[in-house]
Amino acid sequence: MILEHAVLEVVPGREDAFEAAFDEARHLVVAMPGCRSLRLERCVERPSRYLLLIEWDRLEDHTEGFRGSASYARWRELLHHFYDPFPTVDHYRTVVSHP
Repeated sequence: MILEHAVLEVVPGREDAFEAAFDEARHLVVAMPGCRSLRLERCVERPSRYLLLIEWDRLEDHTEGFRGSASYARWRELLHHFYDPFPTVDHYRTVVSHP
């Protein structure tokens, strides 16, 4: 399992519009082969900051499958104009887990 991690800095004042667009866009990801789960968390201290966590079966399910799809083109159209700066996406593999 791979955990995709991205900190999304949304332009201040655009949070409501971002959340509405994300509500539409999330369906594009969860329908992709290899997507196990998706979470979007809003920062308490910095309300324009969000944490996106997506679990994938394999790294390639994200980097090749999703990013190479028409769904990703729609994702970009819906969401990318909200970010400043543009987020860095990292991928993690579990080393230690606690129930």
